[in-house]
Amino acid sequence: MTRLSKLLLALATLSLIAGACANDDSSSDDSSGATTTEAADAGVDETTTTTAATDAGTDDDSTTTTAAPVPDGPHQHLARALAGEFEGTEVEILGQWVEAESDGFKASLAALADTSGIDIKYEGVTDYETVLAVRADGGDPPDLAQVAQPGLMRTFASEGKLVPISEWINMDQLNEDYISSFVDLGSADDGNTYGVFYKTDIKSIVWYPVAAFEENGYSVPATWDELTALSDQIIADGNGNPWCVSIEHGDASGWVATDWMEDVLLRTAPTDIYDRWITHDIEFNHPEVLEAAAIVGDVWFADDYVFGANTGINSIWVGDTQTPMFAEAGPQCWMHKQAAWIPGFWPKDADDNPLYTPGVDSSFFYLPPIESDFGSPVLGGGDQIVMFNDRPEVRAVLEFLASAEGAKGWIEAGGFLSPNRSVPTAWYTAYPQNDLAEIMASATTFRFDASDTMPAEVGNGTFWSGMVDWVSANGDNTEDVFADIEASWPAS
Repeated sequence: MTRLSKLLLALATLSLIAGACANDDSSSDDSSGATTTEAADAGVDETTTTTAATDAGTDDDSTTTTAAPVPDGPHQHLARALAGEFEGTEVEILGQWVEAESDGFKASLAALADTSGIDIKYEGVTDYETVLAVRADGGDPPDLAQVAQPGLMRTFASEGKLVPISEWINMDQLNEDYISSFVDLGSADDGNTYGVFYKTDIKSIVWYPVAAFEENGYSVPATWDELTALSDQIIADGNGNPWCVSIEHGDASGWVATDWMEDVLLRTAPTDIYDRWITHDIEFNHPEVLEAAAIVGDVWFADDYVFGANTGINSIWVGDTQTPMFAEAGPQCWMHKQAAWIPGFWPKDADDNPLYTPGVDSSFFYLPPIESDFGSPVLGGGDQIVMFNDRPEVRAVLEFLASAEGAKGWIEAGGFLSPNRSVPTAWYTAYPQNDLAEIMASATTFRFDASDTMPAEVGNGTFWSGMVDWVSANGDNTEDVFADIEASWPAS
């Protein structure tokens, strides 16, 4: 079987597993490509758009030829590409993934490029947002681009620079493959969807020392009550402090506290509250937000709960938060809520070699739910792919990236987690992605880090600094701190 045949078979099989259905009539009507008028409506330069007539097989002399039938299935442009229809065309993608991440992304793209004959050119740049904005403003955008912030996508969409993919992509399939949170985050206020989420990261996890847990008979908690009981048991056993927490990070001090706030708010209030809090449709010091702060305070400021108490929280550098967890005489603190990148800061020897192996000496568990009504929410970040230029081969590449097969190369390369639910968890064979994938698959809600989504003067300003002040006062000034943050929200 050829590689082309194998990829076609794999895509078809995954579509059946996901319960995919063929495009509806409106999708089929547009499957041959956008007209110049449609592209203009979508904010696409006419010089970069393939017309419906050209796509249908009409030559320069207006001699009509019979167009190849559009294949049935959830990804029609992709099927046409895999059949060789777009061989020799070129698609440009711009993103901020460089070095190892760039290699992983290119590994995924290679499967489509090799089988379709499309020349897919990916460029990763470090000053990504500036480069993308300059190119978009100058009328020379890439065909596809990676965007990390939903707000930036909405800005481009409001300026008419993006193609509304919901006008041609199979939305039934998209809704089948992604939880509604990701579809919503890829959509704008006009009701159109502009982005497909391709990569995600999870913050809602708690690290712990595996051997010490086992030696002391401690079990991973599955509920908030169990988490509290475990904390109390560690103190009762005379085993130091249950929690490793610190927020000192120079000019960025306080961001760890905002992550805690956001994770707790998702567990104690409807997502509508979280969403309206980010956009300031409700006040920053809304009662539900103050309740979340109180719950965080119950952990951070309870007697003996946190290593170093509030002084340690504000003075220990973020990268050293977990160091007491690996003390030679046994853990001085036992649980550390932090994202999957934190093992890079585990203690090292004199030659800078890691002394503790993630997945062996340490592992993590999902931060448990608090109120059952709000399911199993996940806080994190993610990257979506948006479309600036509408041509059939560009549609094919985006459909590929929206499929499970579009993630496989990077999954095999390591360091990648897909938000696509049709990706088999068995594909994740390396730690920690294999365990993170299980958490993502069980998520009922996903939300972006709120402080990263709020206006910078609040999210990366008064929210961060306010949490430092809050810790200094052991949480006794909650209402004043949150009222001050509310007052700092920009009028515009």
